[in-house]
Amino acid sequence: MKARVSILFYAKKAKANKEDLVPIYTRITISGKRIELSTNRFVKFNQWSKEGNCMKGNSILSSNTNKYLDVLRLQIIGVQMELINEKVPITAESLKHKLLGTEIEKRMLIPIFEDHNNKIKALIGQEYSPGTLERYQTSLKHTQEFLKWKYKSSDIDIKKIDHVFITEYDFWLRSVRKCANNTAVKYMLCSTKIPNRIK
Repeated sequence: MKARVSILFYAKKAKANKEDLVPIYTRITISGKRIELSTNRFVKFNQWSKEGNCMKGNSILSSNTNKYLDVLRLQIIGVQMELINEKVPITAESLKHKLLGTEIEKRMLIPIFEDHNNKIKALIGQEYSPGTLERYQTSLKHTQEFLKWKYKSSDIDIKKIDHVFITEYDFWLRSVRKCANNTAVKYMLCSTKIPNRIK
């Protein structure tokens, strides 16, 4: 379902300062969830139009403030489009982090896969057999080859591993790698197990 995003500017009367100026905030609502951010602009409360989401009047201050809010609105819309292009789910959290430049650290598949394999290697003879390690090492190699084939990339954020990724990987195993059904299923289970364990 496409996220519904609405943008509202309002004067926060409860945060009036000593000069009797109130901060202008932006409230962004995404599929019913809200985030509120300061615009770093202030106004006399009686100069704010609640209905118009802007400053009243035609003064230079009013004109400059309203132009700034228009630019900020466009910036928010631009961030929304970036998330769409990056195929990142649009949520209150993802939009806020993108807007503030504090994006959540990506968790990439290949380092996680390698760490998983190293742990199996350390437990050979205790919890795992050499055959299990070999299967996961081969699966890692296939995954890396698939990423270069499909995405022209050496890695991928685990959040982007979805139904499309799994379907395409299965197709690649069967067509490019010429894997039989049981072999393809075996490698699919190994590769999809990694992100599913930590998501």
